[in-house]
Formats: sequence, structure tokens, C-alpha cells
Amino acid sequence: MSFLELFILAIGLSMDAFAVAICAGLTMAKVNIKKALTVGLYFGISQAVMPLIGFLIASLFADRVFTYGDWVAFMVLSFLGGKMIFDSFKKDGEKITSNEQSLRFTTMMPLAIATSIDALAVGASFAFLQVNIIPAVTFIGITTLAISMAGVKIGNIFGIKFKSKAQFAGGVILMLIGLKILLEHLEFIIL
Repeated sequence: MSFLELFILAIGLSMDAFAVAICAGLTMAKVNIKKALTVGLYFGISQAVMPLIGFLIASLFADRVFTYGDWVAFMVLSFLGGKMIFDSFKKDGEKITSNEQSLRFTTMMPLAIATSIDALAVGASFAFLQVNIIPAVTFIGITTLAISMAGVKIGNIFGIKFKSKAQFAGGVILMLIGLKILLEHLEFIIL
């Protein structure tokens, strides 16, 4: 696999994380480098670890991962998107004002896993293509880290301007990403 191919793959894999990072930025009153780095690390590490896991277990559990992984991602993203939409209708006084609320492990880890399910499948394909796995996953992780940090900042800019409308839009985006993952999975099964 050439560097250009790996770069294009890394960008493609990071797009779901970028969209979710934008949603995270929407909910923050103020973004600093530490918060953006926290989000970026969740997504970057997850996008690096998942292909490694896929690579290691490709021959053992490929059928089960491909069968159920997309359904799990769909359910997690739909639930979290629905919660964001619900929260967008709360009055400002009812909303949680802590920026760190959206950075909790229990919030970020499911998002990181849900957005990196496709990376698991890529890792499985790496095993068959005999890709040098450590440089590949490192590059994917770093690319996702940088793109996710930018997503947090972009989301925050729009979140400050549009507040609850932006949170509603973020929830819809999460649900649409989940639906996209599910439809791609169903299309794969049909074909």
C-alpha cells in the first residue's frame, strides 16, 4: 500500500470522527487546546487500535464483527444523537453547563468505538494485503487526531453562534452517521 493510498484511507476513516468531533465542539461553551486534544486522542487512539485489532483477529472472528459491528455503531450513534436533540429543547437554565460533561469517558468512549467500527474492517483487510501494520495504524491515528481537533474547534465556533439549533443539528448529524453506517452494512449484505 502506497503512502498516498494510506493517506486517502486515513482521511476517509477519520470523517466520521470529524463529524462527531464537530458535535462535541457544539456543546462546549469554550474550547481550549486541552479539550480539543482530549477529543482528538479518544478518536485518534480508537482509529489506530481498531485496525490493529481487526488485523489480529481477521481470520478468527471476521464474520461476527462484520455482522454486528455496524448495528452497534448505529444504535450508539442514534441514542447519543437523540439525546442531543432532546437536550436542545431544554431551556438554557436546564442544560448542563460544564464543558467537561461532554468529555467524560462514558460519553467519549462509546462515540470513539462507534466511529471506528469501519476501521476494524480495514484492519482485517490489512491482514490479507500484508500491510506493515504498525506504521499504518500510527498514521491513521495521527491523522484522525488532527482532524478531530479541528472538528472540535469548528463545532465550537458554530455552537457559540447558534446554541440550541447547533446542538439539534449535531444530534441529527450523529443519527445520520449511524444510519449511513447501517445502510452501508445492509448494502454490503445485499451485494
